[in-house]
Amino acid sequence: MVAKRLIVGVSGASGVPLAVEILKSLRSACIESHLVITDAAIRTIFVESEVTPKELCDLADVVHTIDDFSAPIASGSFPTCGMVVVPCSMKTLAGIWSGYSDNLLLRAADVTLKEQRKLVLVVRESPLSQIHLRNMLDLSRMGAVILPAMLSYYGQPKTIDDVAKNIVGKVFDQFGLDYPDFARWQG
Repeated sequence: MVAKRLIVGVSGASGVPLAVEILKSLRSACIESHLVITDAAIRTIFVESEVTPKELCDLADVVHTIDDFSAPIASGSFPTCGMVVVPCSMKTLAGIWSGYSDNLLLRAADVTLKEQRKLVLVVRESPLSQIHLRNMLDLSRMGAVILPAMLSYYGQPKTIDDVAKNIVGKVFDQFGLDYPDFARWQG
């Protein structure tokens, strides 16, 4: 049986509101969330979000500090249904790609891959360099899901929240979780 817990990593890329919505929705779905935030993400939170780092942490069930390698999420024996990194910076992507686990977010992603659990990377960058594309292709071949935070228009979004909910719905689909605010294509 897969544990009803999900690791949520937040890196320093733009897209903190996506992490907020994911954490709120995991709580509503009674999925235990384990949050780890990079130092760069803390700086980004102040720039682009109406929530503080503390308020973001309060949305999670368990918060782990970035340098706590004794945290349960650093071990493959801690059962989870996987991990989402949202947003995922190109620095974090490169760290995961290379296995350079110098912080808990990178270690948890490494563990997720080695245990062949679902790893979803909500990448944020534009334009993409050949290095970014290579890293994403390689990680996809290793089993990670590359889920760019891209706009879709079929749901006729009216607000930035509508756009965010579409992306969060796609993330939830990857873990087989229900997300009622997801406007699916109706054909």
